[in-house]
Amino acid sequence: MRIATITNWAYGATVCLTIASGIVMLMASSADNTERQAVAQRQVFDQLTEEIDNDAWALSDLARLYVVGRDPDVLKEYRQKETALKSIEHRLSKLNDVGATGEELALLHEGVQIVDALQDEQQAALANMARGETAQAMALLYGKIYEQELDRAQERLDHFRQLLDNRARDAIDDATRASRTLRTLSEVMVGLTALLFLFVLGFILQHRVLRPVVRLSDVVHRLASQDYAVETPDFKQIDEIGDMAQAVRIFRENGLARQQLEKERDANWAIRELLARMTQRLQGCENFDDVINVAELFAPNIAPGVAGRLFVLDRDPWQMRCVAEWLSPEGKASPFHPDECWAVRRGQSHPPVHGEPDIGCYHLPETCHSHSLCVPLIAQGEAIGLLSFQNLNEQTASTRAYLELMAEALGLALANQRLRDALLEKALYDPLTGLRNRHHLEDMLGTQLNLAMRSKEPLSCLMIDIDHFKHINDRFGHEAGDGVIKSVAAIIQRVVRDQGTAFRYGGEEFLVLLNGMDEEAASRVATDIYNGVREMALRFAGTDIGHVDVSIGVASYPEHVQSDNLLRAADVALYRAKELGRARIVSFGMLEAG
Repeated sequence: MRIATITNWAYGATVCLTIASGIVMLMASSADNTERQAVAQRQVFDQLTEEIDNDAWALSDLARLYVVGRDPDVLKEYRQKETALKSIEHRLSKLNDVGATGEELALLHEGVQIVDALQDEQQAALANMARGETAQAMALLYGKIYEQELDRAQERLDHFRQLLDNRARDAIDDATRASRTLRTLSEVMVGLTALLFLFVLGFILQHRVLRPVVRLSDVVHRLASQDYAVETPDFKQIDEIGDMAQAVRIFRENGLARQQLEKERDANWAIRELLARMTQRLQGCENFDDVINVAELFAPNIAPGVAGRLFVLDRDPWQMRCVAEWLSPEGKASPFHPDECWAVRRGQSHPPVHGEPDIGCYHLPETCHSHSLCVPLIAQGEAIGLLSFQNLNEQTASTRAYLELMAEALGLALANQRLRDALLEKALYDPLTGLRNRHHLEDMLGTQLNLAMRSKEPLSCLMIDIDHFKHINDRFGHEAGDGVIKSVAAIIQRVVRDQGTAFRYGGEEFLVLLNGMDEEAASRVATDIYNGVREMALRFAGTDIGHVDVSIGVASYPEHVQSDNLLRAADVALYRAKELGRARIVSFGMLEAG
């Protein structure tokens, strides 16, 4: 059995004995009270019955005296005594059931009834006197029956007092014996309590003082060596030992808190290193997909357990589109209008304070409102995307600052990528037609020629020029000329599609690279372009420009030239087409045959 259990049992036994001793003392006191109550009851009953007895004889004497002497003062005194007797009988009726036995009550009631009957006889005699019938009154009050009833009433009341005296004496004897027995038992219990108290006191000194001090000393020694994993004893008693245990417990809790702070500091450093590494990786991203891959990799590690999605803002149509998600967030990753997110509306994180009541973003399920966070990706004062996080709680709320830093880094990376794409588009694509420009042609031509040489497949080139373009500019203006260039470029792009790559070579000249096509296949594509342009009806500002013709030169590798002369051969074929009168297709092979 444990020491604490033994001590608790001893304490419990001491308390029980003390309580039992107190109860016995109360019982002894109750026995004394019973004795005093019996004596007091006897005195009350004895006094009242004696007064009834005396008053009954006094009333009889006064009634007889009035019958003999007809003295009004005697009659007045009789009336007063009669009223007093009724008051005594009334008081006695209130007490006659308090502790009295059935036999006592029967005697008492019979005596009182006899006294009441005698009073009735006295009233009858007084009534006879009032009518002048003195003889009848004398017969009633001095008759043998009246005397017998008077003696019988006294005998009943005397017998009642005798029974009352016997019962009171027996009650006093019983109460005295019970009180003596209970007091003795109480004294025995007090002695046992004292012995048990001495035992418990010695037990406590041995096991509750010496042993706790030794245990606390061992704990203090281990805490001094920064072993905060040690369990401190839980001494809850309010004394010096309890104070020492509380101090040791506070010291350990402070050590654990310091260790926790150190862990959090290390964790914060780790997160900061992850953020720095993510920022470095974002700076090295070459395209949009690289940014997405970096976000999917680093986000779950920067905020463990926090699910999320990355949205980017599309301008056509105007919507937020999910491009990445991690840790299986709730709800569907459907596109939504930017106004459905309060963070995008406000340009700040939403909700601003975790756990406080606030309106939820409409693009999130209602079940996520209490544990979600939306952080807009801002670039140059405009929202270009959104980070939406879920499963935020009190433990992960401290990572909110890191989530906002991550959003800032991603927003900057996406903005840089968009700027990079825009600059690349301006560098590689013609702004008027949307076709690739001449700068892009150099890289593309080298790549496709190398591919053709490795795969031993043909590569053809179309050189296209709009006929009489200067006449169009001079007659209809440069804006109309730009419209013609855009329309011809659209025809070329539609015909080529996935078969090759179209370029604006310069001014009104275009160039098409057809990978995997020989001269015959390239000539068919050239014919489709020629016919498409010729069939096109052009109008500008309500003015009919008419139809436009193009001249096309065709050259193929390796049929006509080597790799480094492909463009030159196509240009020669185009020049020949112009010499022959324009509006025609000329292949470099035709020149060789001629």
